[in-house]
Amino acid sequence: MKLLKYIIFFLVINFAGLAIGTWLMDNGPQTVWYLNLNKAPWTPPGWVFGTAWTTIMLCFSIYMAFLYKRLPGSTTLIALFTLQFILNVLWNYIFFNKHFIAAGLACIILLTLVIFKFIFDYKGIMNKKTILILPYFVWLCVATSLNAYILSNN
Repeated sequence: MKLLKYIIFFLVINFAGLAIGTWLMDNGPQTVWYLNLNKAPWTPPGWVFGTAWTTIMLCFSIYMAFLYKRLPGSTTLIALFTLQFILNVLWNYIFFNKHFIAAGLACIILLTLVIFKFIFDYKGIMNKKTILILPYFVWLCVATSLNAYILSNN
């Protein structure tokens, strides 16, 4: 029962982060600025982003619930989770709202490194459950490449 409470807790926090990020991007993907950017040929269609983030946050919430159950109250774990939350939300504002492409790239690189740290630091504890965080890491690698392409081609 405790695991279910943790899953619900992390689902609420993670989906709240997605909602805040969406709000802060100020309709970013639909703006003239974004639509006129030279985007990478491998940029997925818009619907993929919503599907990807929903899947990522479902998996990440379950991952975090298992991890937190094993390490309750870990200040390092809480700090890493908080940092990924802030960077994830902040990227939307920096990139879409302020149009700071280079700062957005720095932000998403840091976020990718934080997720890699989760994978690396906790793979021994999480074992096969590490697969739950891999969609997040893979998506961030793709998103980083998209951001880098926009920076270098606009």
